[in-house]
Amino acid sequence: MRAGQYEWVIDQVHLYVPDALTRDSAGSLAALMRQGGLHAVFQPIVDLKSATVHAHEALIRGPEHSPLHRPEALLRLAQEEGLLYEFELFCLQLSLRRWGKLRQPGRLFLNISANALSRLVDVGGTALLAQGIRNLQVSPRKVVLEITEHERVDDMDALGEVSRTLQSEGLALALDDFGDGRSSLRLWSQLKPDIVKIDKYFSHDIHRSADRLKTLQALLQIADVFGTSLVAEGIEHEAELRVIRDLGIAYGQGWLLGRPGTEVRAEPPREATSVLLDNRVAVLPEQRYVAQRGQLRHLSIIHAPTLTPGTSNDEAAAMFHAHPGLHAMAVVEPDGGGGERPVAILNRQQFMDHYATLYFREIHGRKSCIKHANREPRLIERNFDIEELVGILTSQDQRYLNDGFIVTENGRYVGLGTGDQLVRSVTELRLEAARHANPLTSLPGNIPISLHMQRLLDSGGAFTVCYLDLDNFKPYNDHYGYWRGDEMIRLLARLAAAHSDPQRDFVGHVGGDDFMILFQSEDWRARCERIIATFARQARDLYDEEGRARGGVEAEDRQGVRRFFPCTTVSIGAVRVAGGDYHDAEELATKASLSKHEAKLAGGLHVMADDLAATAAAERPTVHTSLGARADA
Repeated sequence: MRAGQYEWVIDQVHLYVPDALTRDSAGSLAALMRQGGLHAVFQPIVDLKSATVHAHEALIRGPEHSPLHRPEALLRLAQEEGLLYEFELFCLQLSLRRWGKLRQPGRLFLNISANALSRLVDVGGTALLAQGIRNLQVSPRKVVLEITEHERVDDMDALGEVSRTLQSEGLALALDDFGDGRSSLRLWSQLKPDIVKIDKYFSHDIHRSADRLKTLQALLQIADVFGTSLVAEGIEHEAELRVIRDLGIAYGQGWLLGRPGTEVRAEPPREATSVLLDNRVAVLPEQRYVAQRGQLRHLSIIHAPTLTPGTSNDEAAAMFHAHPGLHAMAVVEPDGGGGERPVAILNRQQFMDHYATLYFREIHGRKSCIKHANREPRLIERNFDIEELVGILTSQDQRYLNDGFIVTENGRYVGLGTGDQLVRSVTELRLEAARHANPLTSLPGNIPISLHMQRLLDSGGAFTVCYLDLDNFKPYNDHYGYWRGDEMIRLLARLAAAHSDPQRDFVGHVGGDDFMILFQSEDWRARCERIIATFARQARDLYDEEGRARGGVEAEDRQGVRRFFPCTTVSIGAVRVAGGDYHDAEELATKASLSKHEAKLAGGLHVMADDLAATAAAERPTVHTSLGARADA
């Protein structure tokens, strides 16, 4: 072993650097290492399911209140002095020695770069490393080597072999800061670590970021494939912790779960434990529904025969007679590369009307059919999103709807599409999108509502389903028109969201003037009454002066009889749910709908006296709210 390298001497378990530590000045990193100026601190890693401390990560600190206190400064100095490898191994031994003295039962995470780990194993072998760890009173099976500096991996295959030999000695491996731009799925795949720590970027504000949520969900699927446990780093706020817990990530780390300290924590901080043991579920950020691109590929493209600019009218007519189901045919030219480039489209109905006129065949039969074709056809590439084709439906040139469109791939002719197909596909797409997010209010639609309701049922906790519906809305809509009606619906959407806790309560738009709030807030009743009162006050402002003065409008009822309707109000039907009352979201939604109908009959807020509420309702008097709405007190 050459001078200047660390030597792990089993009998003393002592690592030293004879050259470096004796020649440097007192202010150097070498001096700090020699004089005991560095010390280890430990940050807890928490089991998010059991709310217990699973492990600690060892971190190195320099002298407190000095520029070298933070690890970033120490690493920078180590690089400047050419002691990076020696410094890493010194920190490794320092942390192990301290952990051994603390006699802690949990696991210890130790940071080491990929190249330093490979070099250490090359110098002494995995058996020597494991023996050195045991001599420091630490079991190798309690040690997790956390690999950093992923971008410096010179030989992934060699590192994979090192990983397998270390795991054979009982040591576990983790990848640090996965997703920070340096990591790769190839390294994950080849190294097969026991644990992957997800970079703190993905934890930060995850309760507000649907994109970060989707990323973690994808990483969970990858982890399941590789049999890897995940640690979410950088958890600092309760809302972040609740979402990460509900995603099913095994472990978490961050200041909310415990800050680094010289002594180890036996349990997580109280505020973190209260979140982890709370059976209320997180309201996950909704990702705006986007239709899958390339939907045009799923349309039934018509593989029709084609015409050329030289095709005569007689030949075109014969082809239409031979293919009675064709609505049109494309006129194409060779593109010089073995394909065909569309230049026009010939509409069957229009062409055959011309062809049937007196003397047309005799005069024009042998002439080119292109004179009667649309030379500005709508060309659509197969990778287009159907949503991008809405312009055809709204175009002033209705030839596009009658002729349909020509489907191309890389500019070459593929086939035809009909206007009917397009209308049907766009309609289906819009309906599907509305099930995910209502286009009028941008609130989650039926699918997210059902998914969140099922999550609440699966949690076993108590919550309240509230179904909101407008009273006398149709007369208002008929009297003032759809634009004013939409304003009324948006008003209710704003109030429903404003009087709900975004971290606890889920607000969804079922459709039309129907909304649903899934409350986990304990003061849900007071929130509902505030929605009712505020809406009654602000909805009057949407009436004109005469309507406000009269307190409503004249309109026809559902039987066609014209009569007076009071100003629009909101009714809310509520169903209280406790663990085990329901198992199916559809069953619960049906019960909430029944409660809504009861609320509309009585006006205001109505709480369904079902299996859960019956006893309490029998023991409490029935009262009226300040709006005259009947409700259980």
